[in-house]
Amino acid sequence: MRVLAAEEVTDRPLAWPVVSHEVRGTGAVSDFVNDAVRVPGGEVMNRQYLLHPGAVGVVAWDEDDRIAVVRQYRHPVSFELLEPPAGLLDADGESWLAGAQRELAEEAGLQASDWRALVDVFTSPGAGQESLRIYLARGLSASPVPEGFVAHDEEAHMEVAWADRSDLVAAILAGKLENPTMVSGVLALEVARLSGRLDDLRAADAPWPARAARDAHNAELAALDGHAG
Repeated sequence: MRVLAAEEVTDRPLAWPVVSHEVRGTGAVSDFVNDAVRVPGGEVMNRQYLLHPGAVGVVAWDEDDRIAVVRQYRHPVSFELLEPPAGLLDADGESWLAGAQRELAEEAGLQASDWRALVDVFTSPGAGQESLRIYLARGLSASPVPEGFVAHDEEAHMEVAWADRSDLVAAILAGKLENPTMVSGVLALEVARLSGRLDDLRAADAPWPARAARDAHNAELAALDGHAG
C-alpha cells in the first residue's frame, strides 16, 4: 500500500457511462431512480439512488462564542435534531451564497458581514446525490425575515436558540448530536480554530466541483429519458 503525495489527497470527478436510466418514484424534493452503469471491466451494474437539488448550511458564530441553532423535527429518522440553519438549493437563479444568506435570515433572523466556505460534504454518496456546502458566517446582526417568507410544516414548529460552541463540540463527540450539517460544520470550525486557519478558509464563492459534476450527470440522464434536471 503506497502513501499518497499531498497533491493526491483529493476527491476526483469521475463518471462511468450510464446505459439506461429509470425513474421509479417521484417526490416533492427527490426522485428515486435506477441507473444501469457500465463499469471499466465491461459488465453492467445497477444502482438505485435519490436525485437531489443540493443544499447549503450556515454555522453562524458570534462574538460570545455561540452558534445559532434550530431544533427541527425530521420524520424519516423519528428525531428532533439540533441543526444549524440550512436549506435546499431549489430556487432558480439563486447563487449558493445567496441561498445560505436567505436561509440564515428565514430560520434565525440573522445576517452576517463575513462569509467563508467552511466545508463541502456529500451527505450520503452511496444512496443519494445531495451535495452540501456549509458556510461560516461571522459579524452577525439581526435581520428582518425575507419578504414573502412564511414558515410551514416542520419549519413552523422550530425552536431557534444560541448554543455555546464548546457545548456543541462536546455533544457531538458524546454522540448526542447527529445532524450531518451540525457535525461537519462544527467540527470543521473547531479544526480551523485550533489550527489557526480561520483566516485561510476559502472565499464564500469558492469553486464547488460537486455542483459541476451533478449538472453534467443530470444532463447525461436527461439525454437518456428527458427527465432529470
